[in-house]
Amino acid sequence: MEKTIPLRLAVLGHPQRLSVFRLLMRRFPDQVPAGEIASALDVKSSTLSSYLSALMQAGLVTQTREGTWLYYRADMGGIRETLDALWLDCCRGRPELCLPVQPGPNPKDPSMTDPRYNVLFICTGNSARSIFAETLLRSIGGERFNVHSAGTRPSSELNPFAIEVLRGKGHDVDSLRAKNVSEFTGETAPAFDFVFTVCDQAANEECPAWDGQPISGHWGMPDPVKADGSDAEKSLAFQQAYGTLKNRIQAFAALPIAELDRISLQKAVDGIALNH
Repeated sequence: MEKTIPLRLAVLGHPQRLSVFRLLMRRFPDQVPAGEIASALDVKSSTLSSYLSALMQAGLVTQTREGTWLYYRADMGGIRETLDALWLDCCRGRPELCLPVQPGPNPKDPSMTDPRYNVLFICTGNSARSIFAETLLRSIGGERFNVHSAGTRPSSELNPFAIEVLRGKGHDVDSLRAKNVSEFTGETAPAFDFVFTVCDQAANEECPAWDGQPISGHWGMPDPVKADGSDAEKSLAFQQAYGTLKNRIQAFAALPIAELDRISLQKAVDGIALNH
């Protein structure tokens, strides 16, 4: 351990290796192919290989082979071990030294004026998947949640197949619109308790650092907008996306949020992506 922690800190001290690590953390629990990492970060394959090798040797990233493809995932065991060492050794377990000066609102704090949880779903275009998630949580979660969605590069209008699916399921779509994620930053923005990315492209991008340290989750799934074929085949892709998100939203809304500590809640959110 005495040698491992300095090695990990040295590896993360390199800006480009840190960028790879941050991307894999944003995509957790996904396993991400090397080619997608290289494309997202605009680095050569040979250069990326050296970055990934260093991260693996330090115990911060794991590698899985499927056929000829190599996939990478953040090693949460090694990461937690590193943070524990910093907390217990360097900070001597003193919260006044190591926790943020302004940690933000506690969603379990009974003194909050609005006891509902603020939730944001992020996609690239904010025209289908994040709109589905926003609508579903409003419907399933009821008064427990204030729900929003946004896009990193939002479309000018919502996808017509998405609107058709929502109307067919009995949802009110009149108030829905595509929004830029910038609408939810700044002093007047809500303090979010949960922030989810529901597409890989948005998760690969550098989104804002959210005030209040919300629980974050990546619920990536195929983009129905890219479906080929007849209108019926395209509509089926949107129906499948809606169904997948409905399963995840139902599992999320069923969580006993107020009874779980932050670590347990984060594990539960990550588990929903793996199991639904």
